[in-house]
Amino acid sequence: MTERNIRVQPIERGAVEDETVEIVERKGIGHPDSICDGIAEHVSEALARTYLDRVGKVLHYNTDETQLVAGSAAPAFGGGEVVEPIYVLIVGRATKRYEDDDGTEYRIPVDAIALEAARDYLREHFPALDLETDIVVDVRLGEGSGDLQDVFGEDVQNVPEANDTSFGVGHAPLTETERLVLETERHLNGPYHAENPAVGQDVKVMGKREGDRIDITVAAALVDRHVPDMDAYKQEVEGIREYVESLADDYTDRDVTVHVNTADDYEDGSVYLTVTGTSAEQGDDGSVGRGNRANGLITPNRSMSMEATSGKNPVNHIGKIYNLLSTEIAENVVADVDGIRDLRVRLLSQIGRPIDQPHVADVHVVTDDDTTIDDIENDVRDIVDDELANVTDITQRVIDGELSTF
Repeated sequence: MTERNIRVQPIERGAVEDETVEIVERKGIGHPDSICDGIAEHVSEALARTYLDRVGKVLHYNTDETQLVAGSAAPAFGGGEVVEPIYVLIVGRATKRYEDDDGTEYRIPVDAIALEAARDYLREHFPALDLETDIVVDVRLGEGSGDLQDVFGEDVQNVPEANDTSFGVGHAPLTETERLVLETERHLNGPYHAENPAVGQDVKVMGKREGDRIDITVAAALVDRHVPDMDAYKQEVEGIREYVESLADDYTDRDVTVHVNTADDYEDGSVYLTVTGTSAEQGDDGSVGRGNRANGLITPNRSMSMEATSGKNPVNHIGKIYNLLSTEIAENVVADVDGIRDLRVRLLSQIGRPIDQPHVADVHVVTDDDTTIDDIENDVRDIVDDELANVTDITQRVIDGELSTF
Protein backbone atom coordinates (compact mmCIF):
# COMPACT_ATOMS: atom_id res chain seq x y z
CA MET A 1 0.00 0.00 0.00
CA THR A 2 1.29 3.45 -0.93
CA GLU A 3 1.86 5.76 2.03
CA ARG A 4 -0.40 8.78 1.61
CA ASN A 5 -0.70 11.91 3.73
CA ILE A 6 -4.15 11.30 5.24
CA ARG A 7 -5.28 13.08 8.39
CA VAL A 8 -8.44 12.32 10.38
CA GLN A 9 -9.40 14.71 13.17
CA PRO A 10 -12.42 16.23 14.90
CA ILE A 11 -13.91 19.36 13.37
CA GLU A 12 -14.04 22.46 15.53
CA ARG A 13 -17.80 22.92 15.28
CA GLY A 14 -21.01 20.99 15.80
CA ALA A 15 -22.99 19.30 13.05
CA VAL A 16 -24.59 21.66 10.52
CA GLU A 17 -27.91 19.97 11.31
CA ASP A 18 -27.66 21.43 14.84
CA GLU A 19 -26.89 25.02 13.84
CA THR A 20 -29.60 27.57 14.56
CA VAL A 21 -29.69 28.99 11.03
CA GLU A 22 -28.97 27.08 7.84
CA ILE A 23 -29.10 28.42 4.27
CA VAL A 24 -29.06 26.23 1.17
CA GLU A 25 -29.51 27.10 -2.52
CA ARG A 26 -29.82 25.22 -5.80
CA LYS A 27 -29.91 26.78 -9.23
CA GLY A 28 -31.95 24.55 -11.53
CA ILE A 29 -30.75 23.31 -14.90
CA GLY A 30 -32.45 26.22 -16.67
CA HIS A 31 -30.74 28.95 -14.65
CA PRO A 32 -28.30 30.84 -16.93
CA ASP A 33 -25.31 29.76 -14.82
CA SER A 34 -26.46 26.14 -14.91
CA ILE A 35 -27.03 26.32 -18.67
CA CYS A 36 -23.37 27.24 -19.01
CA ASP A 37 -22.36 24.44 -16.65
CA GLY A 38 -24.42 21.91 -18.58
CA ILE A 39 -23.16 22.94 -22.01
CA ALA A 40 -19.54 23.10 -20.87
CA GLU A 41 -19.70 19.63 -19.33
CA HIS A 42 -21.49 18.09 -22.32
CA VAL A 43 -18.88 19.56 -24.65
CA SER A 44 -16.14 18.26 -22.36
CA GLU A 45 -17.54 14.73 -22.49
CA ALA A 46 -17.84 14.88 -26.28
CA LEU A 47 -14.25 16.03 -26.73
CA ALA A 48 -12.91 13.37 -24.39
CA ARG A 49 -14.79 10.60 -26.19
CA THR A 50 -13.63 11.86 -29.58
CA TYR A 51 -9.99 11.95 -28.49
CA LEU A 52 -10.28 8.40 -27.15
CA ASP A 53 -11.94 7.16 -30.33
CA ARG A 54 -9.45 8.82 -32.69
CA VAL A 55 -6.09 8.69 -30.95
CA GLY A 56 -6.67 6.32 -28.03
CA LYS A 57 -6.21 8.84 -25.23
CA VAL A 58 -7.67 12.08 -23.89
CA LEU A 59 -5.71 15.09 -25.11
CA HIS A 60 -5.34 18.45 -23.41
CA TYR A 61 -8.49 20.62 -23.35
CA ASN A 62 -10.72 22.70 -21.06
CA THR A 63 -14.14 24.20 -21.80
CA ASP A 64 -14.86 25.73 -18.40
CA GLU A 65 -15.11 29.36 -19.53
CA THR A 66 -18.46 29.13 -21.34
CA GLN A 67 -20.49 32.34 -21.14
CA LEU A 68 -24.13 33.24 -21.75
CA VAL A 69 -25.41 36.66 -22.77
CA ALA A 70 -29.12 37.05 -22.13
CA GLY A 71 -31.54 37.80 -24.91
CA SER A 72 -34.75 39.80 -24.95
CA ALA A 73 -38.28 38.43 -25.03
CA ALA A 74 -41.90 39.49 -25.02
CA PRO A 75 -43.79 36.76 -23.14
CA ALA A 76 -47.59 36.80 -23.23
CA PHE A 77 -50.35 34.55 -21.98
CA GLY A 78 -50.95 31.93 -24.63
CA GLY A 79 -47.58 32.50 -26.28
CA GLY A 80 -45.12 35.33 -26.88
CA GLU A 81 -41.84 35.57 -28.75
CA VAL A 82 -38.11 35.96 -28.34
CA VAL A 83 -37.10 39.36 -29.69
CA GLU A 84 -33.31 39.04 -29.40
CA PRO A 85 -31.78 35.55 -29.15
CA ILE A 86 -29.73 34.27 -26.25
CA TYR A 87 -26.01 34.15 -27.09
CA VAL A 88 -23.75 31.38 -25.80
CA LEU A 89 -19.99 31.50 -26.28
CA ILE A 90 -18.05 28.29 -25.71
CA VAL A 91 -14.56 29.40 -24.71
CA GLY A 92 -11.54 27.37 -23.70
CA ARG A 93 -8.60 25.40 -25.02
CA ALA A 94 -8.45 22.18 -26.99
CA THR A 95 -5.87 20.14 -28.88
CA LYS A 96 -6.63 20.41 -32.60
CA ARG A 97 -3.57 18.63 -34.01
CA TYR A 98 -1.85 15.55 -32.66
CA GLU A 99 1.07 13.48 -33.90
CA ASP A 100 1.56 9.97 -32.52
CA ASP A 101 4.81 8.09 -32.00
CA ASP A 102 4.67 6.74 -35.56
CA GLY A 103 4.49 10.24 -37.02
CA THR A 104 0.82 9.98 -37.97
CA GLU A 105 -0.85 13.39 -37.68
CA TYR A 106 -4.46 13.76 -36.62
CA ARG A 107 -6.61 16.84 -37.06
CA ILE A 108 -9.56 16.99 -34.69
CA PRO A 109 -12.50 19.31 -35.57
CA VAL A 110 -12.98 20.49 -32.00
CA ASP A 111 -15.16 23.48 -32.86
CA ALA A 112 -17.64 21.32 -34.79
CA ILE A 113 -17.67 18.73 -32.02
CA ALA A 114 -18.34 21.42 -29.40
CA LEU A 115 -21.11 23.01 -31.45
CA GLU A 116 -22.89 19.71 -32.01
CA ALA A 117 -22.58 18.73 -28.34
CA ALA A 118 -23.98 22.08 -27.18
CA ARG A 119 -26.96 21.83 -29.49
CA ASP A 120 -27.62 18.25 -28.42
CA TYR A 121 -27.64 19.33 -24.78
CA LEU A 122 -30.03 22.22 -25.41
CA ARG A 123 -32.31 20.05 -27.53
CA GLU A 124 -32.51 17.39 -24.83
CA HIS A 125 -33.16 19.66 -21.84
CA PHE A 126 -35.06 22.72 -23.14
CA PRO A 127 -38.18 21.72 -25.08
CA ALA A 128 -39.54 25.29 -25.23
CA LEU A 129 -36.33 26.67 -26.75
CA ASP A 130 -36.28 26.98 -30.55
CA LEU A 131 -32.69 26.27 -31.54
CA GLU A 132 -33.20 27.98 -34.89
CA THR A 133 -34.40 31.34 -33.60
CA ASP A 134 -34.11 31.63 -29.81
CA ILE A 135 -30.38 31.01 -29.25
CA VAL A 136 -27.04 31.52 -30.99
CA VAL A 137 -24.18 29.18 -30.05
CA ASP A 138 -20.65 30.29 -30.91
CA VAL A 139 -17.39 28.38 -30.38
CA ARG A 140 -13.95 29.89 -29.83
CA LEU A 141 -11.56 27.17 -28.66
CA GLY A 142 -7.87 28.05 -28.76
CA GLU A 143 -4.84 25.78 -28.38
CA GLY A 144 -3.55 24.93 -24.90
CA SER A 145 -0.37 26.46 -23.45
CA GLY A 146 2.76 24.38 -23.92
CA ASP A 147 3.78 24.11 -20.28
CA LEU A 148 0.40 22.80 -19.15
CA GLN A 149 0.32 20.32 -22.02
CA ASP A 150 3.68 19.03 -20.80
CA VAL A 151 2.23 18.48 -17.31
CA PHE A 152 -0.93 16.96 -18.75
CA GLY A 153 -1.26 13.18 -18.39
CA GLU A 154 -2.95 11.83 -21.51
CA ASP A 155 -3.35 8.18 -20.51
CA VAL A 156 -6.55 7.57 -18.56
CA GLN A 157 -5.33 4.19 -17.33
CA ASN A 158 -2.14 5.51 -15.66
CA VAL A 159 -2.06 7.98 -12.79
CA PRO A 160 -1.45 11.45 -14.26
CA GLU A 161 0.17 14.42 -12.57
CA ALA A 162 -1.91 17.26 -11.15
CA ASN A 163 -2.28 20.21 -13.51
CA ASP A 164 -2.52 22.74 -10.70
CA THR A 165 -1.96 23.38 -7.01
CA SER A 166 -5.56 23.50 -5.90
CA PHE A 167 -8.08 21.77 -3.66
CA GLY A 168 -11.49 20.12 -3.58
CA VAL A 169 -14.04 19.92 -0.77
CA GLY A 170 -16.82 17.45 -0.07
CA HIS A 171 -19.17 16.76 2.81
CA ALA A 172 -21.75 14.25 4.00
CA PRO A 173 -24.37 13.44 4.96
CA LEU A 174 -26.69 16.06 3.50
CA THR A 175 -28.87 17.77 6.08
CA GLU A 176 -32.63 17.57 5.79
CA THR A 177 -32.70 21.09 4.38
CA GLU A 178 -29.98 20.33 1.83
CA ARG A 179 -31.73 17.18 0.68
CA LEU A 180 -35.09 18.94 0.42
CA VAL A 181 -33.67 21.80 -1.64
CA LEU A 182 -31.86 19.41 -3.98
CA GLU A 183 -34.84 17.11 -4.48
CA THR A 184 -37.31 19.97 -4.91
CA GLU A 185 -35.52 21.18 -8.03
CA ARG A 186 -34.92 17.67 -9.34
CA HIS A 187 -38.56 16.71 -8.95
CA LEU A 188 -39.92 19.94 -10.41
CA ASN A 189 -37.64 19.51 -13.43
CA GLY A 190 -38.35 15.78 -13.57
CA PRO A 191 -41.64 14.03 -12.88
CA TYR A 192 -43.57 17.22 -12.15
CA HIS A 193 -42.53 18.91 -15.39
CA ALA A 194 -43.40 15.76 -17.34
CA GLU A 195 -47.03 16.18 -16.31
CA ASN A 196 -47.00 19.99 -16.13
CA PRO A 197 -45.20 21.41 -19.20
CA ALA A 198 -46.04 24.96 -18.09
CA VAL A 199 -43.17 24.69 -15.59
CA GLY A 200 -39.94 25.72 -17.31
CA GLN A 201 -36.44 24.51 -16.53
CA ASP A 202 -35.36 27.67 -14.71
CA VAL A 203 -36.30 26.56 -11.20
CA LYS A 204 -34.28 28.12 -8.40
CA VAL A 205 -34.77 26.86 -4.86
CA MET A 206 -33.63 28.58 -1.67
CA GLY A 207 -33.94 26.87 1.70
CA LYS A 208 -33.74 28.57 5.08
CA ARG A 209 -33.95 26.71 8.35
CA GLU A 210 -34.31 28.55 11.64
CA GLY A 211 -34.38 26.07 14.46
CA ASP A 212 -36.91 23.47 13.38
CA ARG A 213 -38.78 25.64 10.86
CA ILE A 214 -37.85 25.42 7.17
CA ASP A 215 -38.85 27.92 4.52
CA ILE A 216 -38.51 26.86 0.89
CA THR A 217 -38.64 29.66 -1.67
CA VAL A 218 -39.12 28.54 -5.26
CA ALA A 219 -38.67 30.78 -8.29
CA ALA A 220 -40.16 28.88 -11.23
CA ALA A 221 -40.28 30.24 -14.77
CA LEU A 222 -43.58 29.38 -16.43
CA VAL A 223 -43.81 28.83 -20.20
CA ASP A 224 -46.36 31.23 -21.67
CA ARG A 225 -47.72 28.97 -24.43
CA HIS A 226 -49.05 26.62 -21.72
CA VAL A 227 -50.59 29.41 -19.61
CA PRO A 228 -53.64 30.97 -21.29
CA ASP A 229 -54.47 33.61 -18.67
CA MET A 230 -53.83 34.93 -15.17
CA ASP A 231 -56.16 32.41 -13.54
CA ALA A 232 -54.23 29.58 -15.15
CA TYR A 233 -50.98 31.14 -13.96
CA LYS A 234 -52.24 31.29 -10.39
CA GLN A 235 -53.30 27.65 -10.61
CA GLU A 236 -49.84 26.64 -11.80
CA VAL A 237 -48.18 28.50 -8.93
CA GLU A 238 -50.53 26.91 -6.41
CA GLY A 239 -49.89 23.50 -7.93
CA ILE A 240 -46.14 23.93 -7.46
CA ARG A 241 -46.61 25.04 -3.86
CA GLU A 242 -48.81 22.06 -3.00
CA TYR A 243 -46.45 19.63 -4.73
CA VAL A 244 -43.38 20.86 -2.85
CA GLU A 245 -45.26 20.80 0.46
CA SER A 246 -46.16 17.16 -0.19
CA LEU A 247 -42.59 16.37 -1.27
CA ALA A 248 -41.23 17.83 1.96
CA ASP A 249 -42.96 15.12 3.98
CA ASP A 250 -40.56 12.59 2.41
CA TYR A 251 -37.47 14.38 3.70
CA THR A 252 -38.25 16.00 7.02
CA ASP A 253 -40.62 15.99 9.99
CA ARG A 254 -39.89 19.67 10.60
CA ASP A 255 -42.45 22.36 9.84
CA VAL A 256 -42.04 23.44 6.20
CA THR A 257 -43.53 26.53 4.55
CA VAL A 258 -43.30 26.82 0.77
CA HIS A 259 -43.28 30.13 -1.11
CA VAL A 260 -43.50 30.29 -4.92
CA ASN A 261 -42.68 33.25 -7.20
CA THR A 262 -42.78 35.77 -4.40
CA ALA A 263 -41.95 38.71 -6.69
CA ASP A 264 -45.25 38.32 -8.57
CA ASP A 265 -47.69 41.26 -8.46
CA TYR A 266 -51.04 40.02 -9.69
CA GLU A 267 -52.67 43.45 -9.56
CA ASP A 268 -50.03 44.94 -11.86
CA GLY A 269 -49.90 41.80 -14.01
CA SER A 270 -46.19 41.34 -13.26
CA VAL A 271 -45.54 37.60 -13.12
CA TYR A 272 -42.72 35.14 -13.90
CA LEU A 273 -43.83 34.28 -17.42
CA THR A 274 -41.32 33.28 -20.10
CA VAL A 275 -41.32 32.14 -23.71
CA THR A 276 -38.51 29.61 -23.33
CA GLY A 277 -38.68 28.47 -19.70
CA THR A 278 -35.51 30.31 -18.66
CA SER A 279 -34.67 33.80 -17.47
CA ALA A 280 -31.78 33.74 -19.94
CA GLU A 281 -34.23 35.03 -22.52
CA GLN A 282 -34.61 38.33 -20.69
CA GLY A 283 -31.66 39.97 -18.98
CA ASP A 284 -30.05 37.21 -16.89
CA ASP A 285 -26.50 36.38 -18.05
CA GLY A 286 -24.58 33.27 -17.02
CA SER A 287 -21.11 31.81 -16.53
CA VAL A 288 -19.63 28.42 -15.71
CA GLY A 289 -18.85 27.98 -12.02
CA ARG A 290 -21.06 30.75 -10.64
CA GLY A 291 -23.77 28.38 -9.50
CA ASN A 292 -23.98 25.00 -7.81
CA ARG A 293 -20.90 23.29 -6.45
CA ALA A 294 -20.00 19.75 -7.51
CA ASN A 295 -22.60 18.22 -5.16
CA GLY A 296 -25.39 20.23 -6.80
CA LEU A 297 -25.83 22.77 -4.01
CA ILE A 298 -24.63 26.14 -2.74
CA THR A 299 -24.06 25.75 1.01
CA PRO A 300 -22.77 28.78 2.95
CA ASN A 301 -22.85 26.74 6.17
CA ARG A 302 -20.19 24.46 4.68
CA SER A 303 -16.66 24.87 3.38
CA MET A 304 -16.72 25.14 -0.42
CA SER A 305 -14.22 25.29 -3.26
CA MET A 306 -14.67 28.18 -5.68
CA GLU A 307 -13.40 26.09 -8.60
CA ALA A 308 -15.66 25.68 -11.61
CA THR A 309 -16.08 21.91 -11.93
CA SER A 310 -18.00 21.73 -15.22
CA GLY A 311 -16.02 21.69 -18.45
CA LYS A 312 -12.63 21.02 -16.89
CA ASN A 313 -10.58 18.16 -18.28
CA PRO A 314 -11.34 14.98 -16.28
CA VAL A 315 -7.86 13.47 -16.60
CA ASN A 316 -5.77 15.66 -14.32
CA HIS A 317 -7.65 18.90 -13.62
CA ILE A 318 -7.84 19.04 -9.84
CA GLY A 319 -10.66 21.60 -9.88
CA LYS A 320 -12.84 18.82 -11.27
CA ILE A 321 -11.37 15.56 -9.97
CA TYR A 322 -10.81 16.50 -6.33
CA ASN A 323 -14.22 18.16 -5.92
CA LEU A 324 -15.96 15.07 -7.28
CA LEU A 325 -13.70 12.68 -5.41
CA SER A 326 -13.92 14.47 -2.07
CA THR A 327 -17.72 14.38 -2.28
CA GLU A 328 -17.68 10.67 -3.10
CA ILE A 329 -15.23 9.93 -0.29
CA ALA A 330 -17.43 11.77 2.20
CA GLU A 331 -20.54 9.89 1.09
CA ASN A 332 -18.81 6.50 1.19
CA VAL A 333 -17.29 7.08 4.62
CA VAL A 334 -20.64 8.07 6.11
CA ALA A 335 -22.34 5.09 4.46
CA ASP A 336 -19.77 2.56 5.69
CA VAL A 337 -18.65 3.87 9.09
CA ASP A 338 -21.08 4.09 11.99
CA GLY A 339 -21.08 6.93 14.50
CA ILE A 340 -20.52 9.90 12.15
CA ARG A 341 -22.94 12.83 12.21
CA ASP A 342 -21.06 15.25 9.97
CA LEU A 343 -17.96 14.90 7.82
CA ARG A 344 -15.83 17.17 5.64
CA VAL A 345 -13.12 16.06 3.22
CA ARG A 346 -10.50 18.45 1.82
CA LEU A 347 -8.06 17.24 -0.83
CA LEU A 348 -5.10 19.46 -1.71
CA SER A 349 -2.97 18.86 -4.79
CA GLN A 350 0.46 20.09 -5.79
CA ILE A 351 1.17 20.74 -9.46
CA GLY A 352 3.21 17.94 -11.02
CA ARG A 353 2.42 15.51 -8.19
CA PRO A 354 0.50 12.27 -9.04
CA ILE A 355 -3.19 12.86 -8.40
CA ASP A 356 -3.43 9.74 -6.24
CA GLN A 357 -0.87 11.37 -3.92
CA PRO A 358 -2.50 14.57 -2.62
CA HIS A 359 -0.36 17.03 -0.72
CA VAL A 360 -2.82 16.28 2.08
CA ALA A 361 -6.14 14.49 2.44
CA ASP A 362 -7.76 16.22 5.41
CA VAL A 363 -10.85 14.61 6.96
CA HIS A 364 -12.79 16.41 9.69
CA VAL A 365 -15.46 14.51 11.61
CA VAL A 366 -18.30 15.22 14.01
CA THR A 367 -19.09 11.97 15.82
CA ASP A 368 -22.03 10.75 17.86
CA ASP A 369 -21.73 11.25 21.62
CA ASP A 370 -20.79 7.59 22.13
CA THR A 371 -18.17 7.51 19.35
CA THR A 372 -14.62 8.88 19.42
CA ILE A 373 -12.18 9.64 16.63
CA ASP A 374 -10.02 6.74 17.85
CA ASP A 375 -12.97 4.38 17.30
CA ILE A 376 -13.28 5.20 13.60
CA GLU A 377 -9.96 6.67 12.46
CA ASN A 378 -8.54 3.52 10.89
CA ASP A 379 -11.77 2.72 9.04
CA VAL A 380 -11.99 6.25 7.68
CA ARG A 381 -8.34 6.26 6.67
CA ASP A 382 -8.71 2.94 4.82
CA ILE A 383 -11.65 4.23 2.77
CA VAL A 384 -9.85 7.45 1.87
CA ASP A 385 -6.74 5.52 0.88
CA ASP A 386 -8.72 3.11 -1.29
CA GLU A 387 -10.61 5.92 -3.03
CA LEU A 388 -7.36 7.73 -3.81
CA ALA A 389 -5.80 4.53 -5.13
CA ASN A 390 -8.67 4.31 -7.62
CA VAL A 391 -8.84 8.01 -8.49
CA THR A 392 -8.66 7.37 -12.25
CA ASP A 393 -12.10 5.73 -12.04
CA ILE A 394 -13.49 9.24 -11.61
CA THR A 395 -12.08 10.19 -15.03
CA GLN A 396 -13.82 7.39 -16.89
CA ARG A 397 -17.13 7.91 -15.08
CA VAL A 398 -17.05 11.60 -15.96
CA ILE A 399 -16.37 10.83 -19.63
CA ASP A 400 -19.26 8.34 -19.58
CA GLY A 401 -21.59 11.00 -18.14
CA GLU A 402 -22.18 9.09 -14.91
CA LEU A 403 -21.26 11.92 -12.52
CA SER A 404 -23.04 15.25 -12.22
CA THR A 405 -20.81 18.31 -11.86
CA PHE A 406 -23.47 20.83 -10.87
